[in-house]
Amino acid sequence: MSLTVLSHPLVQHKLTILRDKRTSTRSFRELLRELAILLCYEVTRDLPLEPIDIETPVAPMQGRQLAGKKLVFAPILRAGMGLLDGVLELVPAARVAHIGLYRDPNTLQAVQYYFKAPVDVAERMVILLDPMLATGHTAVAAINLLKDRGVKNIRFVCLVAAPEGVAELDKHHPEVPIWTAGLDERLNDHSYIVPGLGDAGDRIYGTK
Repeated sequence: MSLTVLSHPLVQHKLTILRDKRTSTRSFRELLRELAILLCYEVTRDLPLEPIDIETPVAPMQGRQLAGKKLVFAPILRAGMGLLDGVLELVPAARVAHIGLYRDPNTLQAVQYYFKAPVDVAERMVILLDPMLATGHTAVAAINLLKDRGVKNIRFVCLVAAPEGVAELDKHHPEVPIWTAGLDERLNDHSYIVPGLGDAGDRIYGTK
């Protein structure tokens, strides 16, 4: 398993403000977009490049551009949508897949209600987006859906992860690398991340 916890000062500073219960809905959304950009910058650091001949206003030269088919960002609805604007700001030509899953409050298992992806998603790298990696059940279910479509190159991005969720993802999909801004202590009795940041979806959309 590959787990990357971003220690960059800007990431940690913004994450701390995001966690604060006094942070407004508007500020929460803005910080989420900024953190999504910073996380995306790291998760795409090793994308392949290919040469391209261009002319600057001064002279011809050989530059480099992204090689292969465009990325697919796959937010897990609904909270994952809070990360989408930021990553698309960095990679505006990327495709988007939508994965609708919710956690059954009794069993804590993920229940699918929607899934739509590009027809050729199997030929692309997919970056799965969800602010929280708690039990790991939702992330595992989302990756199962992508693999059923033939996707082989998957990366998972979240804001905050619990050790239990990391272990669950590693158990079922050990080849999927994880990028996160924070690895927290544990899950509580309600399977919320401690200290966490509360319910990300509620804080993004001002609901309870």
